[in-house]
Amino acid sequence: MLKNNLFLKVIFLSFLFLASSCSTIKQPAEVFTIPDFNEKDVKENEIRRISELSEKYPVKALWRSLILNDEKTISEYEENLVQLYNKAYDNKNYFDAKKYYVSLVNIGSKKINSSKAYETELFNKSLESVPGLSSNKNSIPKTMQDCVNATVTIWVDKGIAIHNGMGFADRVLGSGFFIDRKGYIVTNHHVISDMVDPKYEGYSRLYVKLAADQDTRIPAKVIGFDKIHDLALLKCEIDPPFVLELGSSENLNIGDKVNCIGTPLGLHGTVTSGIVSAVDRKLFTTGDVFQIDAAVNSGNSGGPCIDTQYKVQAIVFAGIMQYQGLNFAIPVEYLRQDLPFLYHGGNRKLVWVGGYGHTKKDGQKNIGLEIQYVMPGGVLSRAGLKENDVITFINGFRVYNLEQVQDIFRNFGPETILSCSYTRDGENIDTIIYLDERPEQPGYEIFKSDILSSSLIPVFGMGLASSSTIFKRQYTIVKIIRGSIADENGFSEMDPVYITDVDFNEDNSGISIQMNTRKRKKGYLDITMRIGSGLDSPYYF
Repeated sequence: MLKNNLFLKVIFLSFLFLASSCSTIKQPAEVFTIPDFNEKDVKENEIRRISELSEKYPVKALWRSLILNDEKTISEYEENLVQLYNKAYDNKNYFDAKKYYVSLVNIGSKKINSSKAYETELFNKSLESVPGLSSNKNSIPKTMQDCVNATVTIWVDKGIAIHNGMGFADRVLGSGFFIDRKGYIVTNHHVISDMVDPKYEGYSRLYVKLAADQDTRIPAKVIGFDKIHDLALLKCEIDPPFVLELGSSENLNIGDKVNCIGTPLGLHGTVTSGIVSAVDRKLFTTGDVFQIDAAVNSGNSGGPCIDTQYKVQAIVFAGIMQYQGLNFAIPVEYLRQDLPFLYHGGNRKLVWVGGYGHTKKDGQKNIGLEIQYVMPGGVLSRAGLKENDVITFINGFRVYNLEQVQDIFRNFGPETILSCSYTRDGENIDTIIYLDERPEQPGYEIFKSDILSSSLIPVFGMGLASSSTIFKRQYTIVKIIRGSIADENGFSEMDPVYITDVDFNEDNSGISIQMNTRKRKKGYLDITMRIGSGLDSPYYF
């Protein structure tokens, strides 16, 4: 359960007070610019880099060869990907086959069958054995008691903890629910995080307890997990009494009634009811979550949030205990998108293209995703997209806002090529983009790739321009993004800024900057101040 730390996240929108242990970052000696491939040595160097990429990242190698626009190189790596696709298909590894197929279709390859009928068949095969995506009518609950019996208590035994010389049982309690007859269970990642954290070196064993038999601990194992969306897929060798059916929370609106089932404070099989308070809380970095007012306490994490038809509409993941009625749940759509990746096993990797931006509006109308920053050397940078471009299509789907782009991205994993259309100065431009693996802290990657004055745009919403040839850290603010940290702290364009210190916390999840400034909104009084921010946010994509 997230408690006080979640409260800070809600109030400050991921504004972090940094730990005392800090580090500074060395700025890049050279910032990436698009190479001139007309120069022979530049072209040869790029061909060598593509060859180095090809063994580990065959899709990326193909994408880079397309940017190079060298027919021989394109043909070589297209053929390589076709072979990988055929091999995956022949081995019935439809999960990887689908990834390669999507990439080949989006580059316009003529070497595969790209008919809609064939595509539908392949996609259906890739989902055939994924738990939770099809329902067994004989196991679906018909009463609330049946729903309770479809839930479990998650029990992580961590042995003995020593405090003040005394030993105590160390355990983590959470909730979960069956999604198919083979014993697959959904819960939160943070409930079982010690089981999958490579840095954790202590003892840990995972069990589940049935609602009807709390005396028996049944061994379970982690199949896959998603840290960002706080989801995990478990399996135990048992024929569950009931299986919950996944609903569609697109039909869930503010004011609709929901029931939450779980093990709050160790009280198994507890049902609480309430309503959906909001549907657009930005507590995740790639999507919105629900706010609910059903009672939630420590131990409810991972339990189902069901509607009046006994279908799962969300998964409880957090509550703020000292603020009753302020609780949160993960929309079931995220689980549906995650399940093929969780079932495939291991850590679910999300994607990004090295950009930062907000929904572009024309009056009250959304018209696309406006790019407000492009990371040098990232996907958008290499594909030629720039600040102020507006993305309007991804993979053939019209997108009107940031959330729709993120929704499309959640359907894919890294090492995939998608089509992309954008507008620049009224002109429509088509290109292809490569889905890279989203770093744990995108903002930190930006600071490693770009100069300080530009790096502050996505982190603080503040664009700087150097204002002195003598003092390297003396700047003038030339851009303020509305609603950003800089905006909320009262900065304005043309305010002078002298940066005296830049620190990162120990795990590079937050940054703190000390500066001297004279704000127009404060009557140009001399001010020394420190501002901080997290290095991930919902606006990186």
